Amino acid sequence: MELPLSYIEISKQNILHNFSVIRAFIHPDTKIACVIKANAYGHGQNEVAKILEPVADYFQVDDLAELRLLRTVSNKPTLVFGYVAKQELEEALTLHGILTIYDTERLQQIDTISKKVGTHAKVHIKIDSFLGRQGLLIEDIEPFLRVLKPYRYIDVDGIYAHFANIEDTSDFSHAQKQIDGLDKALDICKTCGYTNIKHHISATSGILVYEKDTGKNHIVRLGIGLYGMWPSEKIQKKYQRSTFTFKPALRWVTHIAQVKILPKNYSIGYGLTYITKAITKIAIVPQGYSDGYDRGLSNNGVVLINGIRCNILGRITMNMFMVDVTNIKNVKAEDEVVLLGSQQQACMSAEEIANQINTINYEVTTRISPLLPRITVPHFPNS
Repeated sequence: MELPLSYIEISKQNILHNFSVIRAFIHPDTKIACVIKANAYGHGQNEVAKILEPVADYFQVDDLAELRLLRTVSNKPTLVFGYVAKQELEEALTLHGILTIYDTERLQQIDTISKKVGTHAKVHIKIDSFLGRQGLLIEDIEPFLRVLKPYRYIDVDGIYAHFANIEDTSDFSHAQKQIDGLDKALDICKTCGYTNIKHHISATSGILVYEKDTGKNHIVRLGIGLYGMWPSEKIQKKYQRSTFTFKPALRWVTHIAQVKILPKNYSIGYGLTYITKAITKIAIVPQGYSDGYDRGLSNNGVVLINGIRCNILGRITMNMFMVDVTNIKNVKAEDEVVLLGSQQQACMSAEEIANQINTINYEVTTRISPLLPRITVPHFPNS
């Protein structure tokens, strides 16, 4: 296959490895929802879905557009946790999305549409257990369930919440408060006749810090760890000496557009932010902030060429940037450049890039342009 100039390479081996280490870590009866929202955290939604189709219990997406795309490759049970507009409900239910509910205003509409299309809407109730975001407050659950009860075409399949800061602290008190809130919500559901329903609160961070559930009717939502990244530095340090390992699943690859020699005292790029201190050999890299490569990496970032770390010189522009290749022999146009991931024995991690631009690894990968081709490979070179 002839490869494009720039693309995202996804390792099937590493995706399945990351899934398997979590599968072995949790109770065997616990179900795993593989989170593929936001283009699978930038990795490519359907490319990742096809890899995980044989092993995932659920997929999780954010909205109707993601559900619609997923249904072209998978009919697996799919949690739709973002907001679905009123005019989108019929299609979402026809595509058998498991919807989030938390307000009484749309119950009549969901019930009516479900009857019309000949299905029962399967829903999960979202609880705001001390997160201050989407969902029902604990005190509002019982009144909500009383309103919900008469609707014959709405089936409550589960109830869930989100942890607020379990990955960034050694103080478990708020997380315990949230767990207690979800437990109370479950008790209220049982009192109102909703027994034997599924429940979930843990994403990757919760799995690694908290999970001790018996497994019965329990789901975990595997997101960032699925892609070989850690939810926080604190959690990474906790596991770095253990046999538990995540393997990054993405390589961002492009190729040199030009190599040239610049004299001393020559400006590089917009704004004249870098002036050569000596004769300098540079390579032009044909990616930029329109591709999701952050402008904050100007005069700050590093890429890999021939297994060597090369410093970015000058500003990242919309479609290209320059790097110092003075110390690389025989470097030439169309040599491989890795912006993120591994090359030979070197590696540029999402965590390192995140530290350089003062953000988190989630943002580094999810901002990669969806226009870049995603190419699934059995495994990465040298792995």
